[in-house]
Amino acid sequence: MKIFKQLGALALALVTALSALSGCGGKPSNDFTSGSGSLPDGSSSGADSSQIAPMDLSQVTDPYLAVSGLAGDEVVARLGEAEITASGYLYWLNRVISSYLGQFGGQMTTLPWDTEMSEGLTFGQYMLDQAMDGAVLHCLLRELARQEDLTPDPAVATEVDKQYADMVIQADSDESRVIHTFWANMLTKELLTTLNENNDLYDQLQELYFGENSGHYPTDAEVNAYLDEAGRYKAKHILLSTVDDDRQPLDEAAVAQKKAQADGLLTQLREAEDPIALFDQLMNEHSEDPGLAAYPEGYTTSKGEMVAPFEEAALALQPGEISGVVESDFGYHIILRLPMNPDDFRAECVSSLMDKRIDQERDRLGLEKTDAFGKLNVGDFWDKMLSLQSAVYAESQG
Repeated sequence: MKIFKQLGALALALVTALSALSGCGGKPSNDFTSGSGSLPDGSSSGADSSQIAPMDLSQVTDPYLAVSGLAGDEVVARLGEAEITASGYLYWLNRVISSYLGQFGGQMTTLPWDTEMSEGLTFGQYMLDQAMDGAVLHCLLRELARQEDLTPDPAVATEVDKQYADMVIQADSDESRVIHTFWANMLTKELLTTLNENNDLYDQLQELYFGENSGHYPTDAEVNAYLDEAGRYKAKHILLSTVDDDRQPLDEAAVAQKKAQADGLLTQLREAEDPIALFDQLMNEHSEDPGLAAYPEGYTTSKGEMVAPFEEAALALQPGEISGVVESDFGYHIILRLPMNPDDFRAECVSSLMDKRIDQERDRLGLEKTDAFGKLNVGDFWDKMLSLQSAVYAESQG
């Protein structure tokens, strides 16, 4: 489900990026003219565009066919009776490969398609699978919306139309430049509209299934159960550090002094009429946690994110309880477990419930890949993708 939120939301953002590409007076933006392999959406192609033979754009009528051998409307998979076409799939394939390369800042020029990542799974197959996840999710949203008789807000398409028209104007009324820039991202105006409509359908479906009037809006108890299941908790601590700024241990005398100080602070807390109020006072006066200034109200975290002794002690407490002196590699901690307001996490809980609902629906419908999908060669696709992007880059320089 995360891929939908991370990548699906990029569709509308791309409109702004493409507008910036046009620049003033028809000149492309610096991001697209740097020669560093940067694409219109800011991702990396993994190679220097100037070193790739550009495709002849005058011969391209279907960008999906040009890079994959599959026409854009060719069906590559079915989710129940709903169809996933090559256009809908190849957008995601370009997206996940570009995102992967973006992690390396354009320094990686080749990809290890045949390298085995795990038993029976090559890197190329992993990219294909990740792309299918995105395509399936968007297909599933359309299918669920159809079943629930939901339609996208017309304002979504209107906004894309408006921004598209603005892009054409900024490109000196040369619409072909805008179209080709879309192609460089495996997009058409129609697909861009669909992706953004799917974001709207996601919100509508979430409101229908888990909104305040749905009958399934999570209660405080359900939110708290979600937080417990996810291992989420909140805590403050007083830290008396036993390491220096370079993370080197202090000498034995200094460590003993820190332990005695921690014991003394704990005694004060145990004897206090209002230990919670005193905890904040002592924390602000004595804690040597470098993160205190940034997190004065404590840390909201999950299992595995904090050092083990801290985490084990914090999770053993009930909200409002204070630990004994806990030793870790950083020093001596006194921990106050804090309550978590369900209202702060209800939206997160709803998103988790939506994730589970979508996973259930996907399993129920079942995914079937067609013979056309089996003909797709990811390495060949990417080589031609780079050639297409190089041609769009060259056009932008003309």
